[in-house]
Amino acid sequence: MVPSGIQDSAYSPPHFFYCRCQVSGVRCQQKAGVILPAAGFGTRMESNQPKQFLELAGEPILIRTVKAFLENPEIHCIVVAVAADRHEQVTALLEQNISPEKLDKILLARGGATRQQSVKSGFDTLPGEIELVLVHDAARPLIRTDLIEDCLEGVREHGAVIAAVPVNDTLKLVDTNDTIVQTIDRAGIYRAQTPQGAQRHLLEQAYQVAERDGFTGTDEASLLEHAGIPVAIVSGEEQNMKITRPGDLKIARCLLGEHPMIRIGHGFDAHRLVRDRPLILGGETIDFPMGLLGHSDADVLSHALIDAILGALGEGDIGRHFPDSDDRYKDINSLHLLEHAFGLAADKGYSMGNADLTIICQRPKLAPHLEQMQHNLAGACNSPITTINIKATTTEKMGYTGRGEGISAHAVVLLRKA
Repeated sequence: MVPSGIQDSAYSPPHFFYCRCQVSGVRCQQKAGVILPAAGFGTRMESNQPKQFLELAGEPILIRTVKAFLENPEIHCIVVAVAADRHEQVTALLEQNISPEKLDKILLARGGATRQQSVKSGFDTLPGEIELVLVHDAARPLIRTDLIEDCLEGVREHGAVIAAVPVNDTLKLVDTNDTIVQTIDRAGIYRAQTPQGAQRHLLEQAYQVAERDGFTGTDEASLLEHAGIPVAIVSGEEQNMKITRPGDLKIARCLLGEHPMIRIGHGFDAHRLVRDRPLILGGETIDFPMGLLGHSDADVLSHALIDAILGALGEGDIGRHFPDSDDRYKDINSLHLLEHAFGLAADKGYSMGNADLTIICQRPKLAPHLEQMQHNLAGACNSPITTINIKATTTEKMGYTGRGEGISAHAVVLLRKA
């Protein structure tokens, strides 16, 4: 059962088109549609889900791309080609993010193993009334209406077009040993973008020739070229970037004015010094006749860092997560607790921006141990060692730390969510 408002390619599309024929002698306005191939996974994005479903400025990339074409009044139909196992997911996303009155412009087609197969499936799904066909990468969500209009006008004038931008950088031809063989003249060299479009009958002809010859193209322009159909250039835009790698997503977020979410937390802990206990700070056992008293190993430095992380996440404090009434935490290595606390942050998409920690201790001298503490804490947080800074200070023999009765620690943490 296909949900209301979204049509599957196995169903007859609704007749929602209208004719703009005016008077005799004036040609009928050709109706335009767009195909969005969205069946790929995008392994270069290094994500556990296809890149078109990753969030960009609060919306999935695919939804932003769909909306860009829905905003253009010349686009009468949008066909999204998706993998069979993503059909329900895409249907739900569309219903959650697209207004009901616009859903009837969207059709779903079954994507194939290659881009060419997905686009062909989308092409076969287009209603017969569509005469101008654009194909646009689902992972190019920053396309502007002006570029869509330029491509449609180019299709009307030239028959087939591709959005492209001239190459600005010097090009080098490199051999298999990564050695430059030749500098290539960049005059007349363009980087292909999308939309790529053509009159429907031309694109149909290109597919027929490709099928006859067993030809697989890298894009629609290559299919048209193979069929001997001229393709004109429409000036593309640098902003119309394809999101392929993690760095591309960061650039797109910056272009949209989206900044990484930052959370700050503060932690403090103090324990009494007693005899017959090991002194453990930052996961490091220090040779000293006294140690810290506590239910766990009483590692005040690790505890302060745990509290700071939990505070940044709004997850309460160390006592809530690791209560001293629970025997599981009796004499436990606090680095294990730190690993768990930072795991909560990682599960929410946060990484360590930096942590600044201060140990307040009259004795022993801690300077020789600080670097190893730094390594231990960074390892427990699965973070570069450079993100952890540790300082040690005294209180000039004032207070409980100055009298050698105990040791305390402060921690300030900045977590970043890209």
